[in-house]
Amino acid sequence: MESVRSDRRRKMTSANSEAEVEDVLEQIDEEDVDFLRLQFTDILGTVKNVSIPAEQAAKAFEEGIYFDGSSIDGFVRIQESDMRLEPDPATFAILPWRDSDEVRTARLICDVQDTSTNAPFTGDPRGVLRSAIDRAADLGYTVNAGPEPEFFLFRETPEGKEGVLEYSNGSFSHSDNGGYFDLAPKDLAQDVRGDIIYGLDEMGFEVEASHHEVAQSQHEIDFKYDDILTTADNVATFRAVVRAIAAQHDLHATFMPKPIPRINGSGMHTHLSLFEDDGTNAFHDDDDEFNLSDTAKQFLAGILEHAPAITAVANPTVNSYKRLVPGYEAPVYVAWSDVNRSALVRKPAARVPAASRIELRSPDPSCNPYLAFAAMIHAGLDGIENDLECPDPVRENIYEFDEAKREEYGIDTLPENLGQAVDALEEDEVVMDALGPHTGEKFVEAKRQEYKDYLVSVSEWELDRYLETF
Repeated sequence: MESVRSDRRRKMTSANSEAEVEDVLEQIDEEDVDFLRLQFTDILGTVKNVSIPAEQAAKAFEEGIYFDGSSIDGFVRIQESDMRLEPDPATFAILPWRDSDEVRTARLICDVQDTSTNAPFTGDPRGVLRSAIDRAADLGYTVNAGPEPEFFLFRETPEGKEGVLEYSNGSFSHSDNGGYFDLAPKDLAQDVRGDIIYGLDEMGFEVEASHHEVAQSQHEIDFKYDDILTTADNVATFRAVVRAIAAQHDLHATFMPKPIPRINGSGMHTHLSLFEDDGTNAFHDDDDEFNLSDTAKQFLAGILEHAPAITAVANPTVNSYKRLVPGYEAPVYVAWSDVNRSALVRKPAARVPAASRIELRSPDPSCNPYLAFAAMIHAGLDGIENDLECPDPVRENIYEFDEAKREEYGIDTLPENLGQAVDALEEDEVVMDALGPHTGEKFVEAKRQEYKDYLVSVSEWELDRYLETF
């Protein structure tokens, strides 16, 4: 089935993109673009790029651009190194900043091809998500997603100054003293957010809201939901734009989930919905108490069933689990609710049927969006295909439950650390299948090593607490 889908996808892409390619080539000329950045991501979600002169654009579309895949984390071995980038014309955008006063640059997001088989590379995260989208399409669904990425803006500070956040190569300080929804003068970074929004707008984003978050120096910018492949592309682009424009203001933007202890961390709540071929929202039911259809409840049940394994992909760093602790508004309990935010999944209020959706609150912005979204799709579709029963919503504050009450309600907890999460991932056939054999194996291998490195390291906290005492 997969080879048939791949052939069909390539034919559709070829047929539908010819006019788009011509349009892109015209825009390159009209906008005096000097260079193109051909972007893709490695398995860990780091954006990579190959820069080519703009006059090579037509060749890139016709023949692709070859590169050494053995140099990319989780791609291939040295003897299997030849890979090819195929630009997706639908992703063309001019970068809202210039590399210099004279140079103008645009980007194209690429799919990675395996030159030995002339087929999509199975380790390409974007290809992994495409496969998940194909699975949903076979069942008659289009998947939409809307993320809410949060981030911190820090100011680089000379070492030795009070109140700094020290790291191995220097130190940071807060860029403002604002709190949730604060305005100037406390929210000193609102002009930076404004410039970020202008930049995103130039790249085709439809920003719906932005505001200061709960913690000092923490911010959120929400952009409109879209089909889930476009949304994953947008997440990768969003992180790059935020960092670049923050740097222009002499600020450092970080999507690290928990850079500061004992305050709220940064999440990326993700809203999900399925639409049928006729444009009907498959998640909506006027007659249901929560306006959720049976399909929505089955999908939700699948998310809950596979939540521990999803966590390894949606919360992929050691630091992610410093955020997923009780008391800082991050979800740790596997349950759903329509009225409170202590549960893993929330059913937001919807003003119109098309807006019916569920919100998974655990992901954080350090994740590879392509892999995280693929895991969510497969988990939800497993719930639909196996008619999983959705538990009743929990309308009480789960943070106030003791262990006995959580057991009474049948509420499990998410993995407490990266090691537990990777264990859950390896034991979950559905989510491992979502990643595919190559990506699953390489992802687990990388995360096992990361956790081992963490376990043998000695933190400053340990030195402060034990060095003189014992």
